[in-house]
Amino acid sequence: MINRDLIRRKIVQLTYAYYQNSDHNMDNAEKELMFSLSKSYDLYNYMLQLIVAITQEARKRYDVDVARAKREGEQEPSPRFAFNKFALQLEENKMLLEWIDVKHSNWDEDIEMVRKLYTAITSSDLYADYISGAIDEELADLDEYSRDREVWRRIYKLFIQNNEDLDAFLEEKSLYWNDDKDIIDTFVLKTIKRFNPNAKAKQELLPEYKDAEDREFARKLFRATILNCDTYQRYMSEALRNWDFSRLAYMDVIISTARRTCRQTAPRQPAPSRPSSAHSSRSGRG
Repeated sequence: MINRDLIRRKIVQLTYAYYQNSDHNMDNAEKELMFSLSKSYDLYNYMLQLIVAITQEARKRYDVDVARAKREGEQEPSPRFAFNKFALQLEENKMLLEWIDVKHSNWDEDIEMVRKLYTAITSSDLYADYISGAIDEELADLDEYSRDREVWRRIYKLFIQNNEDLDAFLEEKSLYWNDDKDIIDTFVLKTIKRFNPNAKAKQELLPEYKDAEDREFARKLFRATILNCDTYQRYMSEALRNWDFSRLAYMDVIISTARRTCRQTAPRQPAPSRPSSAHSSRSGRG
């Protein structure tokens, strides 16, 4: 899940912090980088857990409404949202449950945010079309599970992805999440689309790193950026002879340094092999 775009973003942030800090301890800075990246993965799981929390709130409301309907002899509400098939599968997901257990994570202390999102969702046209069955005509080519999954994908995009109140709430929960949510949202949406009912509770979520190479890439790029910073700044200063280098925004300098380092540390692709001269001469004879 932690891809190279996210790694580059974190390295820019941590390099800036490194030079703003008088300590300049490389080992501590590297630990801070890896911790910051791990917090990004926590946010990914926390957003998946939010889907579960909203669904659990829906079930509580559903139980209350069913009891009231029976007591007053009225029509019972639709159970469709409270028992959305995709959300139920996510609630039972082993990887998510393991993360919740290790991190002791829950939305109980922040239930007001969950309820606010629930109210916004259930007041929407999307929800009305889902409950009434109108959306089934639009998604007629999908089976019941796939429709439930698609509804949650749309809910996430409409009510969670670009939600300023939620973004502010998350920033208060952790300073490490300040600039992460936009890219984490894309990972959550990708995960929703990947869910397969046949996998049941064993559906794989995105791993923290695709492989050990990406984790090592983060370490190497960060160290190379710090160690070569003075050299690259000298290059930039020489290239901008008609400018006062000191007037450049320091963050712009950091970004340029990180980009240059990334190009220097990126693995080189082997050049395509050329045909031998003998082969070329034979090919040209016709």
